Amino acid sequence: MLENKNQERTSLEQLGEFGLINHLTKDFPINLKSTIKGIGDDAAVLNFKDKRTVVTNDLLVEGVHFDLSYMPLKHLGYKSVVVNLSDIYAMNAKASQILVSIAVSNRFPLEALEELYEGIALACNFYKVDLAGGDTTSSTKGMLISVTAMGEVREENIAYRNGAKPNDLLVVTGDLGGAYMGLQVLEREKEVFKVNPNSQPDLEPYSYIVERQLKPEARKDMVVLLKDLQVKPTSMIDISDGLSSEILHLCKQSQVGCKLFEDKIPLDPTVISACEEFKMDSTLVALSGGEDYELLFTIDQKDFDKIKGNPNLTVIGHMTDESFGANLITRGESQIPLTAQGWNSFSG
Repeated sequence: MLENKNQERTSLEQLGEFGLINHLTKDFPINLKSTIKGIGDDAAVLNFKDKRTVVTNDLLVEGVHFDLSYMPLKHLGYKSVVVNLSDIYAMNAKASQILVSIAVSNRFPLEALEELYEGIALACNFYKVDLAGGDTTSSTKGMLISVTAMGEVREENIAYRNGAKPNDLLVVTGDLGGAYMGLQVLEREKEVFKVNPNSQPDLEPYSYIVERQLKPEARKDMVVLLKDLQVKPTSMIDISDGLSSEILHLCKQSQVGCKLFEDKIPLDPTVISACEEFKMDSTLVALSGGEDYELLFTIDQKDFDKIKGNPNLTVIGHMTDESFGANLITRGESQIPLTAQGWNSFSG
């Protein structure tokens, strides 16, 4: 759909594995002092001195996690980095290096991979991380991308999932549901395109939610903001699978319950109007949609005044004793148990 059929094609066989890695990574500079050795040896060499190292990995598979009929390769490269950095920021850490491995079938020419790595380079530049290594191999089916992200943090600043206490406030960054509704718009336009390949979708009214799906951002700014506000989250997680399942992770790991207030969940007006158009319930979309890559965390009540009125942060509930369970308090003030209906790659 977005592919230029007339573009020049260089077969990957012409370069070979090491030639391909050298070609794709030759313009990635090393900027951080903690990167002693990046690409070009058997392993990267990193030095974080007296800080703790945090490491995370994500695997993205074509047809499961992304659809190249509407996901431009440049955006895919950017997003594949962002989803990993989000996990680093969810530890209250500073991201520093990434490793990127790809497996591709022979339907991808060199020029397609250059686009992918252009997006990776944009993310590295924006988030100030170094590409420190990776691998390339062939695939019999489409494209697979594996990204490992590393970061550093002082031990006393790490935010685990298991530190929430009863009466802690539950706080979320940004707004929710946009990425899922952006996906609905893109899937609808894909079906229209199948019927009429000459149709040109008008995505302008949906630009915010489509961007939330195709080019999400990780909340690096929140780690800095919380430090500036002198707020240490008691627990934290990123919202990749939907608000309800992430809340349940915090509750389970911290052995607490929760009251989430429906009328406090932050929704962008474009999400609300898209939900009306698609006849979907906006609360359910926020609870189960996923891929927002916002941060969900808990704070001690005494820190409320420090975050009060901040436009980036919304208090959406509070933690309770474990015996009360995790519940949604609806606008009508009834209580509904929260269930994890988030996205599941293993469901048919």
